[in-house]
Amino acid sequence: MKKLLLTFCFIAVSLSTFAQSWVSQASGFASPSRGISDLKIIDANTVWGLAYDGTTAAANVQEFTRTIDGGTTWTPGVINVGDVTYQIVNLSAIDAMTAWAGAINPSVTGVTDPNDGIGVIYKTTDGGATWVRQNATGFQTVGTVNSFLDGVHFFNANNGLAFGDPLGTTFEIYTTSDGGATWTPATSPAVVANEYGYTGNFAYAGNTFWFTTSKGKIYRTTDMGLTWTKLASPLSDFGAQVATNNIGNIYFSDNNTGIIVGAKNYVAATATTASTGTYKIYRTTDGGTTWSAGVTYTGFKNMCYIPGTTKIVATSASTATATSSGSSFSNDNGVTWTTIETGTQRLAPAFLNETTGWCGGFNADPFTGGVFKFSGSLINPNFEANKNFNIYPNPASTLVSISSTLEESYKLKVVDLMGKIIIEKQFTGVENTLDVSSLTCGMYFFTFTSDTKSETIKIIKN
Repeated sequence: MKKLLLTFCFIAVSLSTFAQSWVSQASGFASPSRGISDLKIIDANTVWGLAYDGTTAAANVQEFTRTIDGGTTWTPGVINVGDVTYQIVNLSAIDAMTAWAGAINPSVTGVTDPNDGIGVIYKTTDGGATWVRQNATGFQTVGTVNSFLDGVHFFNANNGLAFGDPLGTTFEIYTTSDGGATWTPATSPAVVANEYGYTGNFAYAGNTFWFTTSKGKIYRTTDMGLTWTKLASPLSDFGAQVATNNIGNIYFSDNNTGIIVGAKNYVAATATTASTGTYKIYRTTDGGTTWSAGVTYTGFKNMCYIPGTTKIVATSASTATATSSGSSFSNDNGVTWTTIETGTQRLAPAFLNETTGWCGGFNADPFTGGVFKFSGSLINPNFEANKNFNIYPNPASTLVSISSTLEESYKLKVVDLMGKIIIEKQFTGVENTLDVSSLTCGMYFFTFTSDTKSETIKIIKN
């Protein structure tokens, strides 16, 4: 059985008025309804975006767009991988001039082709003007077991990895330490029958990289691909190909903090019905070794972390209706969510920090739409301007003092990074104390609620 590509490509609809928190920018593509499936932010000025065709025809495109002036202008280009039929699986960029692209010979419905999934890797060092092939012998196996390239990622200008489906008992993985000039095979833990990876379903932070499989496993490297560990997850499958009622994606903020957004009762879309399933968020604070119990999640499914924080931005690529599209954010690792806006179609998001981020869109023409830049701040957008609570000291070891400007009573919930409620209290008065000596060292969220106010403060217990 040959897997399907895991993708978030949706049919384009008419663009609706963007919310105040997002500013429309022109992606520059000559063809209308070009969507952005992935964004790679290098710095506040430099961003790469990978394109796809959002029309009903859904033609294969090998295009990207790039800005070097913070989005004021975007310049589109072609990813020339030597064959116009090949499908781009992902784009990895490390500066304004240097990027790598992975591409595969695509499966065609109703056609048996032993070359399905055969992959190539191409590199540009001139901002996408020209592309040069690398690792020419990798992902070229054809036979009873075929190569299938799932992705390429570079941690820096020298160190990178490329991974694909198993050949024999381990995944086909290569690493490089010279920018892709030479590649060395790496060995993963042993696979089981019908286990393979999914294009697009991976995450990275620092020197760590994770990818998911059709058996609900997560493969992790903490040394840029040299050695690998196989981890369990709450799902039986990440792409609904083997366990057809399971689907999910992983996201990581740093080497330890991450989430899975997945459904164990997923029902795939048909020609007349939309995809359904009860999604849950599962959390980890140890790099995926263990996961919390799932908490039901009904929000937008395209997500990204603000790196190094517990802040998450979520968007939706659904059709632009008031209830199914828009964007939201969480300050507490997905425990609570605040809506940015609804009714506007937003594609994949990416953030550099709390004030700099973009998400994809669909263009109308070369001069109208295609990408959105975030214009607000997520440093503490709910309550920084009108703060009602203060906690000190922070970090704390034994007792914390809580001061309030409110005359009314209020409730306090202390929640850990896994979303578990550790303490619940009710207070009155402007000054109170709380004993936190029994808490284990780490980060916690103190959420205060009254009849008129709500506020969350992040606390470090040492």
